[in-house]
Amino acid sequence: MGQAANGFFFIGEHLPLWSVIPFAGMLLSIALFPLLAPRFWHGHFGKVAAFWSLAALAPMLILYGRAAMTGFLSVMINEYVPFVILLGGLYSVSGGILLTGALRGTPATNTAVLAAGTVLASLMGTTGAAMLLVRPLLRANLHRSSKAFIIVFFIFLVANIGGALTPLGDPPLFLGFLMGVPFLWSLHIAPHMIFSAGLLLAVFYFLDRHHYRKEGMQKNAPAEKNPPPFGIRGGWNLAFLAGITGAVLFSGYARLGEISFSGLSISVQGVIRDAAIVIIMILSMALTPEAIREENNFTWFPLKEVAILFAAIFITMTPCLDMLEAGASGRLGFIMNSLREPYHYFWATGILSSFLDNAPTYAAFLKAALGGFYPGMSGAHAVPMLIREHPAWLEAVSAGAVFFGAFTYIGNAPNFMVRSISEEAGVRMPGFAGYVIKYSLPVLVPVFALVTLIFF
Repeated sequence: MGQAANGFFFIGEHLPLWSVIPFAGMLLSIALFPLLAPRFWHGHFGKVAAFWSLAALAPMLILYGRAAMTGFLSVMINEYVPFVILLGGLYSVSGGILLTGALRGTPATNTAVLAAGTVLASLMGTTGAAMLLVRPLLRANLHRSSKAFIIVFFIFLVANIGGALTPLGDPPLFLGFLMGVPFLWSLHIAPHMIFSAGLLLAVFYFLDRHHYRKEGMQKNAPAEKNPPPFGIRGGWNLAFLAGITGAVLFSGYARLGEISFSGLSISVQGVIRDAAIVIIMILSMALTPEAIREENNFTWFPLKEVAILFAAIFITMTPCLDMLEAGASGRLGFIMNSLREPYHYFWATGILSSFLDNAPTYAAFLKAALGGFYPGMSGAHAVPMLIREHPAWLEAVSAGAVFFGAFTYIGNAPNFMVRSISEEAGVRMPGFAGYVIKYSLPVLVPVFALVTLIFF
């Protein structure tokens, strides 16, 4: 997005503030339509997404012509398509893994599942861990009357904060790896992650215990007769998950050149990665018995919803990100000019990552930090120097991008998918605004404030 090579980066220096209106409209549509007109939204969200996409594309094409078209195509080909392929691969493969057994949603069990998912997220990615565990968690809590908060904390921990320890965990860290940050450097924010996750798990346990006791009769419901033994059906899909992880890791280390056409460039290793994931996805669908997916309540709707909505989000947020990448020269230069201390970077990166794609937001603020300390120096030389001389700034950008992805449903891709799967399972999830007001502001903001005081 906004690559200097295709000219669209420089457009960011001239874009007017009104170019963010379609993105704001898309966010408001996601927030308000499900609450005010749920039937209309369920049947026509694709049309709403198309409307705001055209509202963003048309004026940019009129004003900037081919440069704008090249920029948008670069975003969709190099970022959106790999995003959907990776998401689709993880979603379809994890949907073929059925965890069996008499798992019952007590506070201790739920906390253990969230803790396990938090650890797994850095090993197999937030999307992989979330897709693997959300359905067993939902089945374990079928008898519970209050369970939306369980899924919200699952989003906080498994779909976001748990992915902070490796580049495989969350897209911003993988992008940092591609920009020259060493693979294991993310362990520097392990204390930040352990503190945040530990505090959230403690809050969750006591909140869940409160609801569990309040439910009364549900707590004392008889246990299932002759429960199935603990086990895994469709276990070969774990090998497919490892294959997807390997494909992603390969694309980070390999340097096989680029394919260029019409002003666009696509990395060869990226094409190989995406092709491998598609092949793995096809094999998983062909080899997994339909009965396993049926018991998992697997449908394609959550993936379809995310693919359509995020296509519009990627398109409409492009002007916002290009203005950020333009730095002090863009209309959002006041944000970049206000950055002085690590905690500024933590909160600025985080807040914008809550509403924009957190990977390019991470890149924009990392570039801002590099430009502030080492103006004119190439990233290959500046990144090692930043790590050696000013590591707190990179820690702030990394933690902000990953942690704040939990702040809204669109902060990170698995958030929306977990919400959609949960609603299909009958859980009444809070709307966009309800999620932020009821959970993110009172729970996450105090935790992140403590992270700021302790670490930044």
